[in-house]
Amino acid sequence: MTAAITYKKGRRIRIFVGEAQAWQGRPLYQSIVEAARQHGVLRVVVFRGIEGFGPEHHLSTDRIVDISENLPIVIDIIEREERIASLLPILDRSINRGMMTMTAIDIVVGAEV
Repeated sequence: MTAAITYKKGRRIRIFVGEAQAWQGRPLYQSIVEAARQHGVLRVVVFRGIEGFGPEHHLSTDRIVDISENLPIVIDIIEREERIASLLPILDRSINRGMMTMTAIDIVVGAEV
């Protein structure tokens, strides 16, 4: 027997920062993950990029050791629509440099097959 599939409205917040960025004495991405966990966020995933650049167009790449100290980090946060507003002030406090995007999504619930 399969469970009924339902959809909930949600948001995906995608945060682009550098690996070397810190907040409160620890890597920024770790601080964001911990704050999101304490907030009860549905899902958080951190991706470490192998190459990229930010607004100043300084290239970071793992191909060249001399410029690999600040590789790109992407943090994806998935949260229900009704809870997203309370999460934004937490992110605003911790992210001084970087970029954040927010996309409307459908969260699939009960997708057991």
